[in-house]
Amino acid sequence: MKSFFRNCLFNGFSIFFLSQVLSGVKVTDGIFTYILGGVALTLLLALLKPILNLLALPLNIVTLGMFSFLTNVIIFYLLTVFVTGISIGAFTFNGFSYLGFVIPPIYFNTLFAFIITAFLQALCVSFLNWLINK
Repeated sequence: MKSFFRNCLFNGFSIFFLSQVLSGVKVTDGIFTYILGGVALTLLLALLKPILNLLALPLNIVTLGMFSFLTNVIIFYLLTVFVTGISIGAFTFNGFSYLGFVIPPIYFNTLFAFIITAFLQALCVSFLNWLINK
């Protein structure tokens, strides 16, 4: 039970972090939506992800496990369907320049916005788990 609440907290915080970092992630209705989104995302990851991974097993074998990442994208899509206060849409990355290293502005359509969101959420939750275990 303790790990469930911790995962809800981490997922809620990761949704908050993503809404601050990515302009394509919009959250309305305040802290209640973050809590509801964290609980819903935890339940979707706990209940639906094993089923999706089992259904996608042939594709995972063919792609050597690269398709398993897209199950997170499907779960994020379902999150936006179930929790109407969270929406993920297309956005433009403004670019980055540091010491001669330049990343030009990039437009991400909705599919790639879901992919970037799923990747950054997994990165954020992994970082928080690393902090707790350290």
